[in-house]
Amino acid sequence: MSAIETHAAPAAEQPALRSARLRQASAVLHDQLEHAVGAHAPFESRESYGRFLQMQYLFQSELKGLYNDPELNQLFPDLASRCRADAALADLNDLGLAVPAAVPGALIAPNRATALTWIRVSEGSKLGAAILIKRAEAMGLSESFGARHLAEPEGGRMRGWKAFNAIFDALPFTPTEEADADQAAVDAFSRLQILLQHTYSAHA
Repeated sequence: MSAIETHAAPAAEQPALRSARLRQASAVLHDQLEHAVGAHAPFESRESYGRFLQMQYLFQSELKGLYNDPELNQLFPDLASRCRADAALADLNDLGLAVPAAVPGALIAPNRATALTWIRVSEGSKLGAAILIKRAEAMGLSESFGARHLAEPEGGRMRGWKAFNAIFDALPFTPTEEADADQAAVDAFSRLQILLQHTYSAHA
């Protein structure tokens, strides 16, 4: 995700969509994460890619329980199938890489607004994966070997992203939940930074 275009709005105008607000709120952190990933050059060697993959696995495994939460699946009927934790695990196995131990600080028992915002960060990364899968393929990896977690979702990346946001934006949140969502957008990107630093520093 990147910064969105903003326009001055009359005071009486309805506020921006929740998804647009969160996109704007997390734009700087998103860009910082993108630059941090690029600095590690994950697609210049299998070794560096392996560290990147371990980061992806850690984040996805931390969200697996949320993707499979019965109450959230009542709101998003395809939510469980969107989870990429198993795909990332299969990628690790493909490449003969160790499954990293859990890193302290994972999200625990979040409320609905927080949980869905963290999931939204994960879902948004599927858009950028359209470029990453091509770089992975140049390394001899594919959607069926080593880069499964970067594969295009059934029905297409943009279609799935828009469908998720349509439901996400329509859900009624209390003012407290809106504030929780704002914080969650920041926290999710911060967590990704922590996991990225962990997986690369562990092999420095």
